[in-house]
Amino acid sequence: MRTMLRCAVLLALVISVSAIFSVVAAETSAKKPTLAVIPKGTTHEFWKSIHAGAVKGSRELGVEIIWKGPLKEDDREQQIKVVENFVARAVDGIVLAPLDDKALVPVVRDAVGRKIPVVIIDSDLKSEDYVSFVATDNYKGGVLGARRLGTLLGGKGKVILLRYAEGSASTIQREAGFLDTIKKEFPGIEVVSSNQYGGATTESSYRKAENLLVRFPNIDGIFCPNESTTFGMLLALQSVGQAGKIKFVGFDSSEKLAKALRAGEIHGLVLQHPFQMGYLGVKTMVQHLRGEKVEKRVDTGCEVITAENMDQPEQKELLTPDLSKWLE
Repeated sequence: MRTMLRCAVLLALVISVSAIFSVVAAETSAKKPTLAVIPKGTTHEFWKSIHAGAVKGSRELGVEIIWKGPLKEDDREQQIKVVENFVARAVDGIVLAPLDDKALVPVVRDAVGRKIPVVIIDSDLKSEDYVSFVATDNYKGGVLGARRLGTLLGGKGKVILLRYAEGSASTIQREAGFLDTIKKEFPGIEVVSSNQYGGATTESSYRKAENLLVRFPNIDGIFCPNESTTFGMLLALQSVGQAGKIKFVGFDSSEKLAKALRAGEIHGLVLQHPFQMGYLGVKTMVQHLRGEKVEKRVDTGCEVITAENMDQPEQKELLTPDLSKWLE
């Protein structure tokens, strides 16, 4: 009798332990992978579209994302700390838009060394320690900007390039594409200034643009390689009564830039596909985590939006996207 009782108790214990392990295993297998999505900054409209695309990817693919980045796009130390914190938390993957192509190399190397894969978006890194690079062909974006401005000027005149920031690989490529194309395809156009940097904010870009307009009062055209330099230059042109009179091609968009395009104060905007970039950044990481093969380089595309095509459905969605479905 005692033997039977002991056997019954032992059996009950085995069943209980098995049940506990089954529950733990089920909870572990059901746990969603957690991805950190780290932008260069969090204030520009461009990053809001990236965020929305990442949210769409997380919902479709059943993963959790944590969106966190520095406030300003020139805060290297803050972005490095954000990456370090996510590495310490042992997230399953990191989707990163490095604001400096060199400064972020060591922390990315550390993440990979700790078996946390990294997908780079938007701006390149001087390293191969990543799964994939998902971004615009930024050089091509600069080429498109040059061709738009060169055509507007009829192939002749004096122009200014207001650069963005040193160390930003994406804008460096745009600037190179612009300058190379002006030189090759529009020999009648003189670039009178290409060594000034607007910086990470509209305010700093506005001050630099003001100075340029004072130094070069008789210019015919302007190119700016990102949202903050484009908006800062627009404000400077408006302040001196030159908006619409000087041919102006910018990069990226916001509600105010779209209004200026419609009003004829901007004559072209080279637009990326930031929503798609955020979506594909998350999707590429999930594919990698699932053991699927991914491309080392994914081009998300870019195109020129003008007053003539801005109301066409696809261009309108790029120019003024409705993100409310994804960002609550």
